[in-house]
Amino acid sequence: MSLFKARDWWSTILGEKEEFDQGCLCVADVDNSGSGQDKVIVGSYKGYLRIFNPHPVKPGDEVQPEDLLLEVQLREPILQVEVGKFVSGTEGLHLAVLHCRKLCVYAVSGTQGNVEHGNQYQIKLMYEHNLQRTACNMTYGPFGGVKGRDLICIQSMDGMLMLFEQESYAFGRFLPGFLLPGPLAYSSRTDSFITVSSCQQVESYKYHVLAFATDADERQDTEQRKLSSGKRLVVDWVLNIGEQALDICVVSFNQGVSSVFVLGERNFFCLKDNGQIRFMKKLDYSPSCFIPYCSVREGTTNTLIANHSKILNVYQDVTLKWATQLPCIPVSVKVANFQDLKGVIVTLSDDGHLQCSYLGTDPSLFQAPKVDSREINYEEMNAEMKELQKIIREATKTQDILPESGKQRDVTVMAEVSPDLDEESQAIDSEVKAGAAPSITVKITIQSRVSAQKPSLAVCVQAPLAVTCDQFVFDDLEPDSSETVVLSVFLKENCSPPELEGTCMVSYNVPTELNPEGIPRVSQCNFSLPLKLVCFPAQPSKAANHKLTIDTNKPPISFVTIFP
Repeated sequence: MSLFKARDWWSTILGEKEEFDQGCLCVADVDNSGSGQDKVIVGSYKGYLRIFNPHPVKPGDEVQPEDLLLEVQLREPILQVEVGKFVSGTEGLHLAVLHCRKLCVYAVSGTQGNVEHGNQYQIKLMYEHNLQRTACNMTYGPFGGVKGRDLICIQSMDGMLMLFEQESYAFGRFLPGFLLPGPLAYSSRTDSFITVSSCQQVESYKYHVLAFATDADERQDTEQRKLSSGKRLVVDWVLNIGEQALDICVVSFNQGVSSVFVLGERNFFCLKDNGQIRFMKKLDYSPSCFIPYCSVREGTTNTLIANHSKILNVYQDVTLKWATQLPCIPVSVKVANFQDLKGVIVTLSDDGHLQCSYLGTDPSLFQAPKVDSREINYEEMNAEMKELQKIIREATKTQDILPESGKQRDVTVMAEVSPDLDEESQAIDSEVKAGAAPSITVKITIQSRVSAQKPSLAVCVQAPLAVTCDQFVFDDLEPDSSETVVLSVFLKENCSPPELEGTCMVSYNVPTELNPEGIPRVSQCNFSLPLKLVCFPAQPSKAANHKLTIDTNKPPISFVTIFP
């Protein structure tokens, strides 16, 4: 547990029983306000799209209605939200929403309000692509070195990369040796896509290699692939990391130098453009999400890594610089700039706890009040101490409200099961088909060492077993007295019981000096019933439909010996 807690700047709970995951959070100036102030975009698996503009009056304030700019239900689960230059003819930012079988691109805009209700925001669908395959995740960037616009690449659940040049579909390629989809990222410096395959290795594919490889629509079988005119899709470089990856980030804070960050299940990797390891950090916890956010010192990168112990760690390369406690386990973390505060940490949990927090501590404004200086009267203090000691002695003499529990129980209950079945069955309303159901006698004895008020006995057995009487009420028991009852257990329904155990439970009240009504107490014991109560031996069938013979390497034990 961390000594320091993340300072709550703004937080809210999204919806009711909604689910969120890694791609459901994005921060950007999605409405192109030009102020450089980020908005928080959140999509849920229930299809709700929400856009927030947090600006609390003071840190930790409740969410104001005007903080929620937009809330709309898109009727399909939202897998991922991203903001980029996705519309041709303009370099304005647009919102891309990935559904299972659809990609939608929206324009978010706000109109100035004329009344006190504030500004109004709406989204407009610019275009959409219906997907032939179920989507998993997506990435975007200036594929092929294009200027002033972003292209989108979607990875399907069966390993196909579908590339879209804004309003039009470009091509699709299958990844070789694919089994399960992994995280996907784009490196603009090398113009390549980076993912982690099911072979637990990081793989990089050049965009131009994808563009000139065999079209996915032409891939039918091995023979046709050999005859097709396209080139075979080959990987640019491979690095075996020996574990599955949770996420991939490609960042470039220094001019001309970019790094590939891979968050594994137990390790954190930083790779060069060519796949060589720049550094790695072994984690002694289970991470949940991460984000490289800046370079404080030249040649180093600062990274936020959250884990399942609700701790957010700040690393400078491999050196831990800070650790802070979070109120929940985040599945996604971002760093945003708002009007009042720069570098706000935005976290989202899988159950919809959205929080904007900052690191550090709040100054304590408490000042200890001055103590009145007065002389001490030792005679009054001695008199008060003697009075308090007298009260303590009187309290220890008086009996407590609850009786003291002795080594021996006040009331004990014992059950004795007869070794033989009843000569005349005591079964009542039995549904057993094979003749009269047998019964067996159980003798229950209650012994009391103290005075017990309102004693009652309950006998429980597992259905389909039943008892002739399961409730008994007795008169008050005197000290060193006993009561005995006799009942019979039988098989009521025509099926086998799950167990042959029964329970006897005695409830009673023990009076005390301060509580004459009595303190409720319970005593119980268990008893076991014989197997012959529910089944009987039968002769083996000679004309059986199926016969099973078991050979053993040692002489078998007779069933009569096991079940006498």
